[in-house]
Amino acid sequence: MHALGPDFMDPNYLLSHFGGAFFWVSLAIVFVECGLFFPLLPGDSLLFAIGMFTATSSTSGFDIPLYVSLPALCIAAFLGNVVGYELGRLLGTPLYERDGKILKKKYFEQTNAFFDKHGNKALVIGRFVPIVRTFITVVAGASHMERKRFFTWSAVGAVLWVFSITFAGYFLGKAFPGLGKNIDIAIMAIVLVSVLPMAYEWFAHRRRTKALVKEAGDIIDHDPTN
Repeated sequence: MHALGPDFMDPNYLLSHFGGAFFWVSLAIVFVECGLFFPLLPGDSLLFAIGMFTATSSTSGFDIPLYVSLPALCIAAFLGNVVGYELGRLLGTPLYERDGKILKKKYFEQTNAFFDKHGNKALVIGRFVPIVRTFITVVAGASHMERKRFFTWSAVGAVLWVFSITFAGYFLGKAFPGLGKNIDIAIMAIVLVSVLPMAYEWFAHRRRTKALVKEAGDIIDHDPTN
């Protein structure tokens, strides 16, 4: 165990455990998190860590250049979306009706609300929001969003997500080479920033709900028939 939870959430552990296969494991995790119903995987953390490991390759031992890793990660993220979309299109509403340990009904409800509010942009914005990143593609498929539109916005989201977070890790790694030894701290900051959109949506939803309840109460109080 480490600060972020189980060992598989720790990029340093994955790098030391898998060695040369670390990058392939990272691609698999990004692919799965972006569409195969496993939202609690370290996608953001791995992108950030790969950038940092690249910047400190002499000490980290990670020697895959960005011109190789960035396109590969974008493809993995995009293909994960495509698979999630097709599964949502195939299975449809039965997915919404179950409430398991991993496929929680509230995840779909949160994602539905997010999708309804942001439309096409949800496929880009949702990339940066844990849980939503996994289920937004399924919701798009279940609602039969046009494939061309979905693929276009998914590709845009994949590129922005991968490049922004990986480069953040790369430039921080260049600026603070010793940060790799305390990468948990940097990753926790990234995770906290990534959940801010979800927290904002939750607080905004609560405020809107309270306002509607108050408005309904005022209408009832001023109803002359009461």
